[in-house]
Amino acid sequence: MVHVHVVFPAAGVGKRFGSAEPKQYATIHDRTVMEWTLDALAAVDGLSKTIIALQPDDFKGREIASRAGVTDVCVGGNERADSVLNALTLLAVTESADDWVLVHDIARPCVRATDVQALIQECEQLGQGGVLARPITDTVKQVSSVPGQCKTLDRSELWTVQTPQCFRLGELLTAMRYCAANNIPVTDESSAIEAMGGAVHLVKGSADNIKLTHAEDASLVAHYLAQQERIK
Repeated sequence: MVHVHVVFPAAGVGKRFGSAEPKQYATIHDRTVMEWTLDALAAVDGLSKTIIALQPDDFKGREIASRAGVTDVCVGGNERADSVLNALTLLAVTESADDWVLVHDIARPCVRATDVQALIQECEQLGQGGVLARPITDTVKQVSSVPGQCKTLDRSELWTVQTPQCFRLGELLTAMRYCAANNIPVTDESSAIEAMGGAVHLVKGSADNIKLTHAEDASLVAHYLAQQERIK
C-alpha cells in the first residue's frame, strides 16, 4: 500500500523575521505558528508519518511536536535542503520509495486541507509529483546590471510556488542527494527534481497560503486564520 507522509523543515532561525526567537514560535492568538501549521496538516485525511527537522537544542520545538503527535524528529541542517534531506533519509529507512512525501514550510500555517488533498489526488492520478502554486497577477520586471534598464516579462507564463510540494519518496531523496553531491543550489524540492530532469506539475492553491517571513506578516496570518474560522 502506498502511503503519504509529511516532512516539516523547521531548523531555520528566520533572520528576516527580526526576532530573537525563530518565526515558528511567534504567537498568534495564544498559539505558536508551528502549532497552527501542524494543526493544518493534521486536518488532511489519510496521512501517515510526520517528521519534523529541528535544531539539536530546540527543546521547545520537540515539546510542541510531541503534543501534536508528530511521528519522528530529526536533526535539521544549516539550510532547508539539508533538513529535508535528513528527514527523507530517516523516512526511507522504514518506508517505501513509492510512497508520496509532502514537504511543507513550518511557517505556512494558513494552508487549506482541501488544497493539500487536491494536490495529493492530482499527483496520484498522474503518477508524478507536483506543487501548490499561484499564477502571477502583477506585472513583473526583469532588471539588469545597467541602471534604468529593465524589461517586462510575460506574466501568463509565471507562477509563484507554495508548499506543500509532493513527490515520490525515492525520487525526491535521489534528487536531493544528487544536488547535495554536485553543489547545486536547492531553493525548494521542485528545483531538485528539475535538476534531475523530472516532471513538476503545478496545482493551483489558495491566495491565503502565505509564508510568515517578516514580523508584519503576523497580522495577515491572523486575519486569514480568522477567515478560515480556525480562530474560535
